[in-house]
Amino acid sequence: MTIQQVIYALTIEEYGSMNKAAEKLYIVQPTLTSAIQELENEIGITIFMRTNKGVIVTPEGAEFLNDIRGFYQQYTNVVQKYAGEGSYKRKFGVSTQHYSFAVKAFVEMAKEYDMNEFDFAIRETRTRTIITDVGSLKSEIGIIYRSAHNEKMINKLLSVQALEFHPLVQCQACVYLWKGHPLAKEEAISFEMLEPYPCLSFEQNEDSDFLDEEILGENVYSKTIKVTDRQTMLTLLVGLNGYTLCSGIFAKDATDENYVVVPYKEDAENPNSTMEIGYITKKNSILSKVGEKYIDELKSSLESLDVVVIN
Repeated sequence: MTIQQVIYALTIEEYGSMNKAAEKLYIVQPTLTSAIQELENEIGITIFMRTNKGVIVTPEGAEFLNDIRGFYQQYTNVVQKYAGEGSYKRKFGVSTQHYSFAVKAFVEMAKEYDMNEFDFAIRETRTRTIITDVGSLKSEIGIIYRSAHNEKMINKLLSVQALEFHPLVQCQACVYLWKGHPLAKEEAISFEMLEPYPCLSFEQNEDSDFLDEEILGENVYSKTIKVTDRQTMLTLLVGLNGYTLCSGIFAKDATDENYVVVPYKEDAENPNSTMEIGYITKKNSILSKVGEKYIDELKSSLESLDVVVIN
């Protein structure tokens, strides 16, 4: 199996057509077809089923393509590190929970590169999807948190995907509100004080609370609303006097002045919890130069931002 065959197979998967893949690769279709047939004979499986509408990836082929995608990403990372600038349009992606500092770092990183030479992507998405994205190398880096409540489950999922967690910062739970909320001027807010108001959280499509993006997800809230995007949550914070639980870390230039963060006040029955926010990558992987730059900007962003803590 050669690098060329790997590129051919991944390009066919991307375009779903031998003709389109051949055009993209600047080769004739018989050459591409012959190369894939040789590859299939060598590995002993059928990767693509040919139809009159294009090609379909077989179940065995899907597993093979996932394996070589990881290999090819590592190969391109090494090329970028040791062979200088390439002529191809490179890809870089981050999958993250809804953290403004992660977006701020992405903005600062992207400013340093010619966007004509890159396909950049930042994906604010569900916890399990973040782990899957990095596991499949759809994204090079993922941003999630661990706590005493979810650490065992998170570590298990990371292990399955051959990922490792790199800690960035620790903080405690805070309450995020709009500035007109009846509790917005409190010095700290207890679980009991939140009882009359709806708790907002990002939908995870999971029965378990171990993958909740919001800390203290194990608590039982009498009024809850699930959302799928940041803007909807902000609208509900104002319209329904809702609240959400967060890290207390926010980028001032990315957070609307109409919202405030108030420390969560624990009690005997409802203790606070420590969030350990970090980034995940493939084990034993070499970060691309862009990935290294993003991590540098991420750390710089966190150092410059306010972290709300309880004295």
